[in-house]
Amino acid sequence: MERTLVLIKPDGVQRGLIGEIIARLERRGLKLVGMKLMQMTQELAAEFYAEHKGKGFYEKLIGYITSAPIVAMAWEGNQAIKVVRETMGKTNPVEASPGTIRGDLALEIGRNVIHGSADAQAAVRELALIFREDELIAWQRDVDRWVFE
Repeated sequence: MERTLVLIKPDGVQRGLIGEIIARLERRGLKLVGMKLMQMTQELAAEFYAEHKGKGFYEKLIGYITSAPIVAMAWEGNQAIKVVRETMGKTNPVEASPGTIRGDLALEIGRNVIHGSADAQAAVRELALIFREDELIAWQRDVDRWVFE
């Protein structure tokens, strides 16, 4: 089983899309193992987006992600990172396929509703930034035998 981080960004929270996004990820068969509504601080945002420091959009990104509450979630499942990324759609919503979260619910890169870890290394780093280990719940879901071989 693989774990990944998903953030419902400020625009997704403000637009009331939390339930829609959770439902889509649950319908794919992923299991929610951690979730919190939080306000990202400037310090956490700087650490979270450190790889973008010095890029032209960095300051705007930090201002945006700290502008309103976000929902942070840890999801688990077989190939969870790939499943989340496919379900989210391309970063630019205009290029995202219909049926994806971004393809259906967003129009602009700067307001693309959702973040998901890019790869396994990013997932480990991002999960550790957002969640303490005791905030992630390992639990058995009865339906898993109908989702996973």
